Amino acid sequence: MNTFVEFKEAVQKQFNEMSTMPLFKVGVDTESLWNHYLDSFPPGTNEIYRERRSHDCQCCKQFIKNIGKVVAIDSNNEIVSVWDVNVGGTYQIVADALASMVRSFQIVDIFLHDSRSVGIDFNHQETDEGIKRWDHFYTQIPKKFINTRNIDTIRGEARTNRQTLKRSLEELTIEASEIVLELIDQNSIYRGMEHRETVNKLLQYQKHLATVSSSNRENYYWKISAILGGISNFRGTVIGTLLEDISNNISLEVAVKKFEDKVAPHNYKRTTALVTRGMVEKAQKTIEEIGLADSLERRYAVNSDITINNVIFADRTIQTPTGIFAELMSEVVSKQPKKFGKVQEVAIGDFIQNVLPQADRIEVLFENKHHNNLVSLIAPSYPNAKPLFKWNNNFSWNYNGEVADSIKEKVKAAGGSVTGVLRCSLAWSNYDDLDIHVRTPGGHHIYYNDKMPTKLGGRLDVDMNAGVHRSRSPVENITWPFKKGLEEGVYSLWVHNFTKREMKDEGFVVEIEYEGEIHRFEYDTQVRNNQTVNVAEFVIRDGVLTVKNRIPEVNISKETWNINSQQFHPVKMIMQSPNHWDDQAIGNKHWFFMINNCVNPDASRGFFNEFLRAEFREHRKVFEVLSSKMKAAPTKEQLSGLGFSSTKPDQLICKVKGKSERIIKVIF
Repeated sequence: MNTFVEFKEAVQKQFNEMSTMPLFKVGVDTESLWNHYLDSFPPGTNEIYRERRSHDCQCCKQFIKNIGKVVAIDSNNEIVSVWDVNVGGTYQIVADALASMVRSFQIVDIFLHDSRSVGIDFNHQETDEGIKRWDHFYTQIPKKFINTRNIDTIRGEARTNRQTLKRSLEELTIEASEIVLELIDQNSIYRGMEHRETVNKLLQYQKHLATVSSSNRENYYWKISAILGGISNFRGTVIGTLLEDISNNISLEVAVKKFEDKVAPHNYKRTTALVTRGMVEKAQKTIEEIGLADSLERRYAVNSDITINNVIFADRTIQTPTGIFAELMSEVVSKQPKKFGKVQEVAIGDFIQNVLPQADRIEVLFENKHHNNLVSLIAPSYPNAKPLFKWNNNFSWNYNGEVADSIKEKVKAAGGSVTGVLRCSLAWSNYDDLDIHVRTPGGHHIYYNDKMPTKLGGRLDVDMNAGVHRSRSPVENITWPFKKGLEEGVYSLWVHNFTKREMKDEGFVVEIEYEGEIHRFEYDTQVRNNQTVNVAEFVIRDGVLTVKNRIPEVNISKETWNINSQQFHPVKMIMQSPNHWDDQAIGNKHWFFMINNCVNPDASRGFFNEFLRAEFREHRKVFEVLSSKMKAAPTKEQLSGLGFSSTKPDQLICKVKGKSERIIKVIF
């Protein structure tokens, strides 16, 4: 078989067989492909006929430019070209050369054409020898590949589909898909069954992708996205946001809550725990393999757990009064302390080195702003258990960061930032569409219609109840992530009711947090439709924030963890965090002021993934599940108090008693 007619018919047959699959085009330059075709003929087989080489004709050139770089993708995700034919002889050499060149390029687009055929099957020419027939490359185009209007638009959509599928398959993990499927099957997420088919399909493609060689993965993305079309974007679906959060190691509770906030009525109560059978089985197997069963049992630490080497200060005289004396003490400490103006400011290092050695008794002022500073020391239930952490002891700590009614936690759960230098947050409790507004000293108005007027300045990152998805626990949040984006001068903050929808659960709460200090404002009356409530003006000058109230600032005493805020409490022990005990210096340093009678009433996580030794990192999902299930049970006797991090500016007012009594503001 060695005639051009046989060659062209073989190519035509190959194209027809490929057309049963999605077709694509590789990125080879068409002129280069044409020249490669002409040059691939062995010497003496493509001689000059009259003015040009025998195979140098415009009909064949148009075919090669339009069809020559068309490819399909086989079951092994390898590229198949129209030149993958078996013709033998001279034309086999040409076909192999073209096939090799085409397969050396990546796919860049889907194949579409604007006419029903490409090339000319044959034509006749009158010559001195008589009528001569000339055969050319030629094929009919199946209807599904023909478009006469918007080829560029369709190709653009196909490229987008491939890219979104690629991101979905590379960024969403098999583990996340398996977890979500199990949660759906055990009815642990609201309306999850509606998305089961989507997740199951994604999982099938994820598992198939794992068997595809790295060199063929781009082909796989093109093939599957061409089959799926517009549903290639698994990440962009509602269930995709849950899959993405789990893939990014966001807590399962937080991830599911965010998903349910998008799809669930807010009176929905989940009845099944967010742990799957597969997760439990995997956790059990992993823990048994690495011998950590005893290490996971955790409890609140007590005084006797701590060696004197790891205590900076201890008050051995503290005794807990009982009976009538307990009542008298309660009456004494319930009085509000006076406002402290000019007090001695001491850095924490100087306080430890120069003040504590002379102190017999320390009392600390637990202010409302210290709510998230509450901390508990957690100990191992079995002192000789295998160490879990980066440091050489089995002690950990847990801050009060998971309180359900904390505005900061609500903002975090809604996807907002609470780590900036300045935060202005609004929270309310009904379906009204309240909006927070801030005007900066430079005149920039930050609100729902201009969420980030400047690149480095404040930005609105949470806007709730504006559309069809409504919450009875909504928040809005404006944060300044960078200190250099803060302008000096007067800021105005107000709340506007864009749409009044309900006549219950009236009012709102606003928090202004600057460098760890929180100012809280409560408005407990109805906000009418289109009403504006001026909440506060605040001034930033020389790095200091001063608030001018428009509505009263809340600064009342509240009982938290068995101690009252806005009051002094005796400190029974001061220490550094366990990662800095015994002259270690592993990670950020914390200082703990353990307060007498301070009691965390809730079960507490015994550890966090960031504490774990490097060899346990690969099991972080397992440990996340275990830490959420195996919490330290609440006890009356525990080491809890206030904690302060070396990475966050903060301050604490202390009453220091020794030979004399003085008030000191400790600066962290």
